[in-house]
Amino acid sequence: MSKNPIGIFDSGIGGLTIAHAIKNKLPNESLIYFGDTKHLPYGEKSEQAIKDYSLKIAEFLKKNNCKAIIIACNSASSTAYYHIKKNINSIPIYNVIDPIVSFISKKYFNKKIGVIGTKATIQSGIYENKILEKNSSLSVASLETPLLAPMIEEGFFNDKISQAIVHNYLKDPALADIKQLILACTHYPLIQGLIGDFYTQEIDIIDSASQVALHIKE
Repeated sequence: MSKNPIGIFDSGIGGLTIAHAIKNKLPNESLIYFGDTKHLPYGEKSEQAIKDYSLKIAEFLKKNNCKAIIIACNSASSTAYYHIKKNINSIPIYNVIDPIVSFISKKYFNKKIGVIGTKATIQSGIYENKILEKNSSLSVASLETPLLAPMIEEGFFNDKISQAIVHNYLKDPALADIKQLILACTHYPLIQGLIGDFYTQEIDIIDSASQVALHIKE
């Protein structure tokens, strides 16, 4: 097996949730993590800007002999994945969306699935399109939650202010009656406790880290 590292990148610290899960699943692998804190958050950037930032980082990881690259950012995965694959075809490129879509479409039927994420991810419609393509019995309700990633990056995610912001988003009528909620941003697992505290009924909160790590291991 190649001893070259696996490259992982995100707009900030969120992708470390993916890196941590991969390290747990593949403890003998070495990782290179690139957090583009200069340009965060990606969710507020134009499609072209996200493509440009992402390709430059992928090229950097390739030059550092990475044997595979994981786009540990939903905004970049939804916008720049095919752009990177087109320009870097010598090593495998993985996104964080397809493993979750595959998991959801196989496990649930006749359910309303909620999705929260950045503006770039939600406006792309990628989760809804991919999920319904694989399982038409599901319905998908998506909601932009643009304040969450910057809030987490600044370290404000265990106080009353962050709780108020999270709960204000989750009470949006678009998410009414959901039983499953996809955290479509790799930052969001860091506030999974706040999200879980909002719901009085049982709900499946689905983050991408474990499913992406399992996919990479396989």
